[in-house]
Amino acid sequence: MRKVLFGKLGKPGKMLPLLVVLALIMSLSPLAAFAADRGEWAPNVSYAINDTVTYGGKTYKTVQSHTSLTGWEPPNVPALWALVQGGGGGGGDTTAPTAPTNLTVSGVTASSVALSWSASTDNVGVTGYDVYQGASVALSVTGTTATVTGLAANTTYSFKVVAKDAAGNRSPASATVNATTTGSGGGGGGGQLPKHTLTGYWHNFDNNSINLRVSDVSEKYDIIVLSFAELNPAKPGGVTFSVDPTLSSTLGGYSNADLIADIQAKRAQGKKVIISIGGEKGNIDLNSASPNVTNFVDSMYDIITQFGLDGVDIDLEHGMNVTNLTNAIRQLQQRVGSDFILTMAPQTIDMQNPNTSYMQLYNNLKDITSVINVQYYNSGCMLGRDGKCYSQGTIDFLTALSDLTLQWVSPSQLGIGVPATSSAAGGGYVSPTVVNNALNCLATGNSCGSYKPVAKYPDIRGAMTWSINWDATNNYNLANTVKPFLLTLP
Repeated sequence: MRKVLFGKLGKPGKMLPLLVVLALIMSLSPLAAFAADRGEWAPNVSYAINDTVTYGGKTYKTVQSHTSLTGWEPPNVPALWALVQGGGGGGGDTTAPTAPTNLTVSGVTASSVALSWSASTDNVGVTGYDVYQGASVALSVTGTTATVTGLAANTTYSFKVVAKDAAGNRSPASATVNATTTGSGGGGGGGQLPKHTLTGYWHNFDNNSINLRVSDVSEKYDIIVLSFAELNPAKPGGVTFSVDPTLSSTLGGYSNADLIADIQAKRAQGKKVIISIGGEKGNIDLNSASPNVTNFVDSMYDIITQFGLDGVDIDLEHGMNVTNLTNAIRQLQQRVGSDFILTMAPQTIDMQNPNTSYMQLYNNLKDITSVINVQYYNSGCMLGRDGKCYSQGTIDFLTALSDLTLQWVSPSQLGIGVPATSSAAGGGYVSPTVVNNALNCLATGNSCGSYKPVAKYPDIRGAMTWSINWDATNNYNLANTVKPFLLTLP
């Protein structure tokens, strides 16, 4: 086609008019091919850079390609969406929001106070809340919950909340509430865990790392997470678990009985061994309450009982039904008992604001949660507490994003998740020394990079790595470096 077209151009004098016509046609071509208007925002949709959507009467533009999930609405994740100026909102609004009501203390630790309140209303829309500790703003949030951290033990504090809108109007303050911190640290859930823990994932599959029996796992790991339970397609909500046949073969016939014996030996050493649901490709089916929740609880309890496990890790990366999962975990914990260990491994994007599905789940289960190990890898650039975008694979990424999450999660329940080697993830690897520096920065204010956390968090729970198997390829460099350092923290 191209050869014929230019073959007919003939003499040079005829070329200019034709080029003008072609340029005019191209100028009238739709721009949607380059930046699509995708209409109203919706979950489970793939958005490309510069796509535009509407949400809450405003227009937003994609700044990072992604597939949307519930909780990632444009106002909630500025790392993914930018408000288009002139795309709705603003414009002479002088009406202040109503005062927040029902301010309540929902939890306390030795160094933090969790608060919740009823939402304010506004003629245009509430954009956020300032939480006051005494006369000063302790933090600003977009949802109706907040956790003020960095407090002293056995001390009484007063709090109030003020709502604000996009035009800068501020509401009257809520009623003031008082809260007294406890006398010692420690997270919720689980028994006999060290104050600062090291968590690692064990592969129940064969890949390019080292295949390991659980008995070969380094004694430096406090929590060993078996990866992963599998969805049972024949039983809605149900899951299954056994030693992977290929892994069994490569380990010379490693059986369920061998795994059970190894687990019991680790537990006798004071280690906790739990089972993970989810992973990069895995999922569970709790979209319906019945019979899915019962099937999940029954099958998980059978696995925990058969293998002698201590609890469950939630590593769901493809969305979740928060209500049904909350109900299921509550029932499972009640059947297992008070020593039940519950950990979570949200992706970085899942902790960018207090309204995500993971934060809803945490708020529902914080009293039995041992640790949330945020996956600070495969993330790209993400927003820290100061609103700046930090690149993964740096100490500032680890500290600025942890500081952001520590507005909503107790320090005693937050861990830094990192790849054990550069081969273990697509991006985000840092050396174990950098992990120690980040932990030291958060706990004591020392060894920081350019980012300085707003407070010291001596109760910071610890670190997690994907994975034990990848760490083994490097002679357990991460475990041998990080675990001894955890023992030096306050």
